[in-house]
Amino acid sequence: MRIGSSIVLIALGAILAFALAPGLIPYVNQVVIGYILMVVGVLGLIVSLIMAASTRRTVVHGRAGVDDLDV
Repeated sequence: MRIGSSIVLIALGAILAFALAPGLIPYVNQVVIGYILMVVGVLGLIVSLIMAASTRRTVVHGRAGVDDLDV
């Protein structure tokens, strides 16, 4: 799950939990489903940010001199 899909889940959960009238979908508690989607979206966002921060970065030190270049 990436950052964009996590944000979509959070938005969809917020719409289900807060924006729609209760009882619009019969036999389904849409408020609970909205909260579940928001929690899953937040967890996915946290995991995505941790994985993005933990990627290995290569740092190159030093400069190439005139004698070091293969021309």
